[in-house]
Amino acid sequence: MTDKLILINLLVKLGVVASVASVLARGSTFRQLIFAERRGRRQTLALLAFFLVPLTLGVWIRTTVPNFLAADISFETIILLGLLVGPGWAMLGGAVLAAPALHHGEYLALPFNAVLGVLAGTLGRFVEPEEIWSFTPFIDLSLYRWVRRVLRQPRVDRQFLMLFLIVAAEACHTWLARVLPHKLFALVAAEWWLQVLVWFTAPIVVGIALKVWNALRLEIKFEEQKRLLLEARLDALQRQINPHFLFNTLNSIASLVRLKPELAREMTVKLANILRALLKDHDTYVPLSEELNFTDDYLDIEVVRFGADKLRVEKDIDPRTLSVPVPSILLQPLIENSIKHGLEPRLHGGTVTLRSRLEGDRVRIEVADDGVGMGNRPASALRRAGAGIGMKNVQERLEVLYGNQARFEVQSSPGRGTLVAIEIPATLPE
Repeated sequence: MTDKLILINLLVKLGVVASVASVLARGSTFRQLIFAERRGRRQTLALLAFFLVPLTLGVWIRTTVPNFLAADISFETIILLGLLVGPGWAMLGGAVLAAPALHHGEYLALPFNAVLGVLAGTLGRFVEPEEIWSFTPFIDLSLYRWVRRVLRQPRVDRQFLMLFLIVAAEACHTWLARVLPHKLFALVAAEWWLQVLVWFTAPIVVGIALKVWNALRLEIKFEEQKRLLLEARLDALQRQINPHFLFNTLNSIASLVRLKPELAREMTVKLANILRALLKDHDTYVPLSEELNFTDDYLDIEVVRFGADKLRVEKDIDPRTLSVPVPSILLQPLIENSIKHGLEPRLHGGTVTLRSRLEGDRVRIEVADDGVGMGNRPASALRRAGAGIGMKNVQERLEVLYGNQARFEVQSSPGRGTLVAIEIPATLPE
């Protein structure tokens, strides 16, 4: 083989490993397997299959298609398996990769792959996982700075150790192929500079695969951290609304203790039912029907407190919306807001109306009252100020759970009442 053809194959090999690594990274199963902290035997075998099926085919192509040698990246694959999976599994992968070569008469492929798998696996046990994922053949762009750092704090630079051992293993590989031609495959060049380039291509190939997967790994970790942050924020909001709700409900019951003790006792039982629902483990989302049942208990307490003649409740609920998942404790703060700030200031009370309807793939939920309204303030100010903790809490939870997919509207007219409308997707957000 001419040196020019070797150089072309080296360039093609870089493209092959980048393509294979990118294609594998697109599979959700592969991502779960390669980034798993612990794997069972079946999971490890499945991960090996992702590597070995396409790359063993590449070895077979190399033995059958003249001058197309870049498809064979078995050397680098065994290095990757040793670093990521372990010596035993790397030996097994090396044996599978050696099968087409053995059939082609390259009888040293099996023992060489086995030894390489043991060495790579041992290196993987010695090096920390983060150092493996961050491996790059370009140790430091400033050799002077790297030497100064090593002289100041003498230590084993594991990144350099990985680079050195991979290059040394590739040098042994090409030496054996030169001494025993046709018994072991390697790219053997006539020019010394090209042979050195062959040696250093191996860690570059390994580094390309690790860089592709590490970028995906960091993206997954970022998304996981973002999810945990949103969950923590949502949990904080949930913890905020529960004491707020309890405080206001206890105030309602306290107003009944002296004048109507029997009703106060009945309302205490209802409060116990509400608290039992709050304290049990529940999902972030509940069906709208369950949320309405929860608000019914709260409204029963408020109706007794105000009197059935002063607080009336109307519902206009589309039956198709009852199964739609909504954030838990979504309506109670809005209903409380209507009663406390809309109807309570009026001597003769008023009506709270709950509506829901399905609009395509979205559901619209409204809480309206015919109370005193919120005064002459712009809609943006109403949304910000609302009526304290309750409305602000609902807005923040909608933002956390739905982002820009949720709409929150407040319309208020002095002396005529207030309407709060929520539009959310009828299905859970991804």
